[in-house]
Formats: sequence, C-alpha cells, structure tokens
Amino acid sequence: MDIDVLRVSGKAEWKRLNELTRKRSLTGEQIDELDRLYRVATTDLARVRTVSPDPDVIAELSRTLSAARGRLAGTGGLTGAVIARFFAVSLPLTLYRIRWVTLAIMAAFIAISAIQAHYLMTTPDAMNALGTPEQLRNYAHSAFVEYYHQDTRSEFGLSVWANNSWIALQGVATGITGVYPLWLLWQNATVLGNVAGIVIAYGGPWHFFRFILPHGLPELTAIFMSLAAGLRVFWALLVPGEATRFQAVGSAARASITAAVGCAILLAGSGFLEGFVTPSELPDALKITLGTLLTVATWAYTLILGSRAHRAQESADVGIDAGYYQPVAG
Repeated sequence: MDIDVLRVSGKAEWKRLNELTRKRSLTGEQIDELDRLYRVATTDLARVRTVSPDPDVIAELSRTLSAARGRLAGTGGLTGAVIARFFAVSLPLTLYRIRWVTLAIMAAFIAISAIQAHYLMTTPDAMNALGTPEQLRNYAHSAFVEYYHQDTRSEFGLSVWANNSWIALQGVATGITGVYPLWLLWQNATVLGNVAGIVIAYGGPWHFFRFILPHGLPELTAIFMSLAAGLRVFWALLVPGEATRFQAVGSAARASITAAVGCAILLAGSGFLEGFVTPSELPDALKITLGTLLTVATWAYTLILGSRAHRAQESADVGIDAGYYQPVAG
C-alpha cells in the first residue's frame, strides 16, 4: 500500500472528521457522519500499522481518532463550561436532593450528643470513670484549649482538613452498606457529647461553645451532607424506582462523589477557621459570626441554586453526558 496514495484519498475524510469533532453542537445527521468517518479512519489506521507503519501518518490519525472518540463518548474534557455547570447545577442540585436526609442526620447527631453530655453531667459514676475531678478540670481548662494551638496555624488547619475529609470520604464510600455511616454518626456524636459534658461541667457552657461553634458549624454541616450522600446510595439499592437497580446505584454513587467534592471544599473553609480563627484573639462573637456566615452561605447556595435547578428539571448526574447511562425502552 502506498502511504502517499492513502494520504491523498483519506485527506478529505480526515479533515471532515476533525471539523465535526471540533463543532460545538452536532445534528443527528452529523453525529451519524462522525461515527461513519471515525470507523473509516480506524480502518485506515489499522491498514497503515499492518502494511506500512509510517510514524507520521500513525501519529496524525491517532490524534484525530482520539479526539473523535472523546466526542463520540461524550468525554469532552475539563472545560470552563463543565466546571461552571458543576458548581452552578450539579453540586447544588445534588445537595438539594439530600437536604432532608442531611437535616435528619443533623437532628440525630445533636440529640445523641446532648443526651450523652447530659448523662455524663448527671451521672457522677460515669463522669468519674473518665478521670479524677482534677484531671477533668485540667482537660477542660488546659488540654481542650491547647488543642487549638498546636503546631503552626497552617499545619493545624491542614491536618484538621485532612482528618475531617477522611471521615467524610468514609461516609460516602461506605454508604452502600447502610450501616457504617450510621456508626460514624453515633461514634462522632458520642465523642462530642463526652467532650461537651466534661467541658461544660468544669468550664461552663460558654467555654465550650466559644471554641466549638466558629469552625464546628460548617465542619459538622459537611459531615452531615457526606453521610446523607452515602445513605442515598444505600436507598437507591433498596428502592431503585423506575430505573434498573444498577442504574439507580450508579447514578447515586456518582452523585455522592459530587457531594464529596463539595464537602471537601466546605471542610477546607472550616479547617481555615479552626486553624486561624478559633485560636485567634478575635472577639468570640466575631469568631462565631464567621462560622455562622459560612454555614448560612452553604445552605443558601444549596437551597437557591439547587431549587432553581430542580424546577428546571436539570440533571445532577455528571455521567449523563459521558456515555455512562443505559438506554431503556419506552
């Protein structure tokens, strides 16, 4: 086979394949043409590699086919439009759809923590099992406060972000079990209840809340959202709806990853507050206001943009345009 002849004969089709690949939108006929030209170019590449492996032709055809394959599969790359849609539609809509589960988890967490703290403060034997009065008083007035002053502020904030992101990731990744996220909820709520019981008993309520609220409000909100996203996968497994079970779980799993990205961003904000604001000399009221504003902004973002996307019947599934769905009859 003469490579020059193939170049001449295929030049027009390869050029047309490039043109269709780079078009912003395609009609049905153009998609069919793109598919046909892709198959022809694939055959041309196979012939070149088998009969006369010219490196220039192979490189040219490989680039052309790679771009065309991405267009056919819907994987257009990480563009500005993709990123903008993620933050304007996919993320807020995902968080909006799990808002009630998030609020239920928040209510359960607060209830468990409050019950545990009340139990410790009203049961001397349980409190004494955690340490002597002197040890607990030292924890409330020294260790509890010094925790927020360890390392440099940047190192501490980064370590807090990494630890909380790991908890959030566990909630998302193990959501399909339906059990592990609930165990994480129980474990973290009882730990916070123990800390609250000790610090409030030996230091007073304000001593506890002035250190917890600035970063705790956005931090716990992110954890609640991650657990809700994980449990949504479990619910899709139990109740797939009109989709197949495989489709429902796949869609919920992709949505949970979307939620995890949002939670990681929110945890970065709470990590900054815990590293730089909580241990600072700023007035306590200002510290709490900053944490409250970040939490309110998160919920406003979720409810306003999420409800708008919901009313517009948008899809939060980033896989819909990437060739990850299964056609069904009807």
